[in-house]
Amino acid sequence: MVAALSRWPWENLGNFKYLLYGPLLTKFFLSRLWEEETQKDNWCFHILIICCLRGFIYQLWSSYNGMLFRTQHRRIHQSDCDFKQIDREWNWDNFIILHAFLASLACYCFPFLSNLPVWNTKGFIYALILHICISEPLYYVIHRCFHTDSLFTNYHSFHHGSPIPHPFTAGNSTLLEHLILSVIIGVPILGASMTGYGSKGLIYGYILMFDFFRCLGHSSVEVVPHVIYETFPFLKYLLYTPTYHNLHHSEMTTNFCLFMPLFDALGKTLNPKSWELHKKNSSGNKTRVPDFIFLAHVVDVMQSMHVPFVYRSFSSMPYTTRLFLFPCWPFAFVVMILMWASPKAFMVSSYSLKGRLQHTWTVPRYGFQYFLPFGLDSINKRIEEAILKADRLGVKVISLAALNKNEALNGGGTLFVEKNPNLKVRVVHGNTLTAAVILNEIKEDIKEVFLNGATSKLGRAIALYLCRRRVRVMMLTLSTDRFQNIQKEAEPEFQSFLVQVTKHQAAQNCKTWIVGKWLTPREQSWAPRGTHFHQFVVPNVIPFRRDCSYGDLAAMRLPSDVEGLGSCEYTMERGVVHACHAGGLVHLLEGWTHHEVGAIDVERIDVVWKAALKHGLSPV
Repeated sequence: MVAALSRWPWENLGNFKYLLYGPLLTKFFLSRLWEEETQKDNWCFHILIICCLRGFIYQLWSSYNGMLFRTQHRRIHQSDCDFKQIDREWNWDNFIILHAFLASLACYCFPFLSNLPVWNTKGFIYALILHICISEPLYYVIHRCFHTDSLFTNYHSFHHGSPIPHPFTAGNSTLLEHLILSVIIGVPILGASMTGYGSKGLIYGYILMFDFFRCLGHSSVEVVPHVIYETFPFLKYLLYTPTYHNLHHSEMTTNFCLFMPLFDALGKTLNPKSWELHKKNSSGNKTRVPDFIFLAHVVDVMQSMHVPFVYRSFSSMPYTTRLFLFPCWPFAFVVMILMWASPKAFMVSSYSLKGRLQHTWTVPRYGFQYFLPFGLDSINKRIEEAILKADRLGVKVISLAALNKNEALNGGGTLFVEKNPNLKVRVVHGNTLTAAVILNEIKEDIKEVFLNGATSKLGRAIALYLCRRRVRVMMLTLSTDRFQNIQKEAEPEFQSFLVQVTKHQAAQNCKTWIVGKWLTPREQSWAPRGTHFHQFVVPNVIPFRRDCSYGDLAAMRLPSDVEGLGSCEYTMERGVVHACHAGGLVHLLEGWTHHEVGAIDVERIDVVWKAALKHGLSPV
């Protein structure tokens, strides 16, 4: 049986819960329309503004926590929030709706709150005294009570169910806990206002600072310099730190205070490791070197917002264009312009697989830039700098995403290996596993396929592999020389299975198309009804044909024991990565010491496929 006040009344409404703000909006607009100028009260407007500002504070802290490229040296936890924790904290903002209702009730019960002056300095002093003398000790006592068996099991365990504290964790509690928290917040505000020293500035300032320090404590990045406490030792009892509160989540019998460790000291619940660990975390402790790096790139302006430090919830779902992104487009475009001048790749996500730490870095270049002739040298320079940095750090394998290994750009990574022959880090394009995934999607009974992009790295490997299976491969290419060079690589008895075609019309009776080059609607129209389009083209072809089926880009699902994975890779499902990403992981897990660049070794396709399955990766 569910404990009373442990669930939210609107938890089944989903995103429709935001309609609960409707009465406040209606009240505000009606008051502006119908009431006389001297009688208009705009307390509804102020409540709505405060709600927006509160959400904005939490979002800013969440974004800061997600900026691994800025915070990796001061992170308290090397792991990041996984999908399970993100889903658990999905409705972290329920308390803002609750407090909006309670604030409306307070304005009805205490009419003087609607007519407060804008500023009163004495009110801040009174509120600070009430906070220290009432709110802090009250929270401390109640918090300790919530750690007793019954209250913890029925209520507080939900908050502690998040293994990695995050700013959103601060708001992720039960209804009863936030009802009590509203009293703790309300005491200084009501107390100062009832003595005649209240003000709108006090209400805004106290509530927003309360949220700011709540987020600070639940941050997984240490932001308070230890030098401050060494210079002024008494401050360590007046303001807690992220390290201090994170210790409460790992050792729950200590550090119960709201914001002031003084009450833990008085209650003898102060963790003795608090200051030493804080100094270590705030000193920029050396981070663990990743074993593997996937070097990605941005596709377009909209997709650039699909990263954890923008919207954590959005990045935890497969990318698709959403309406709420459009207002953010101008800001993202400005960032794009600034990124063109950025000299370095930067880290955007981190996870652990079989005890091996994995990072995803992104080159600050957008998809269309890879097709501008005057920008190719700049892109190669950025990629090379990322490879050399990984080499200096001691990274074992770096895998290149789709456009970062473009044949016309750098020969599938060959350029970097030839230019830097002493690299210790292994450079991997991952196309061997990509080819294996595509080939294993093709049914054994297929006798004929149509292949465009046939002379690319992947097209060549797929054609040579299929002809060995005695599959007739219609290779679309206008270059007879390139076709013949590939045909000569096949054994004599299989060369007849490779057929050059120069028009899409040649495949009008073939129901298996392998697409390595973008298809226009007219080109797709030549495929017969029931055709399946296998793809290795970036970006994906647009599915114009309703009577045909379209495969996704080659991908593999990571093993179930992956840790700290909380963002989706572009349009991939949760826990699924592009095959070239997975290919780099297999290279690492197998301990292979060769570079995988340039042309694909057809002999290794089955070897890499079996190795991927052996390590728990699975086809989608």
